[in-house]
Amino acid sequence: MRRDSLMSAALMSAAMMLAVSGVAFGQAPASGAPVATGPAAEVQRAYAAQKDNILKAAEKMPADQYQYKPTPEVRTFARVVNHVTEAQTRSCGTANHVAPADMVKPPADTADKDTIIAGLKASFAECDKAFAATTDANFTEMFTVGPGKRSRAGLMWGTVSHDNEQYSTLAMYLRLKGLVPPSSEK
Repeated sequence: MRRDSLMSAALMSAAMMLAVSGVAFGQAPASGAPVATGPAAEVQRAYAAQKDNILKAAEKMPADQYQYKPTPEVRTFARVVNHVTEAQTRSCGTANHVAPADMVKPPADTADKDTIIAGLKASFAECDKAFAATTDANFTEMFTVGPGKRSRAGLMWGTVSHDNEQYSTLAMYLRLKGLVPPSSEK
């Protein structure tokens, strides 16, 4: 086959996979209940998946490994979890109209596992409210964040994106300790 024919076949194959995956996202769950559609529903589903992975990763790391870091220059596992807590408290607190001074502070990076997980769960509780309050109608609502403005869409998708990035770090730390990350469990 010629190179341009191979490229054409590859592009056609990729287009078909995207079309099929697009159909799969619109399918009803096994229970037969319809799947909510629209921008708000999409971000809510993405958040729920990341929430589950992050909480399970935090639970899975043994308590005596919370101060683990692969090299001296990088953050400890506890610091990564607390970073998620800080970011979620800030973005979701903003979406919930909580004043910065009233936002809950994360525990110290040297706190024990239970305390750090309690802080993480508190940040998820704040985000649960923010994501539940997100609708297609208020997706473009604007918020003051520091010196700038952000839309609800930007805050919510930014939270999902950041959580995804931080989960990758948590998953890597788990693998380095010989543990299977939650998203890879069978």
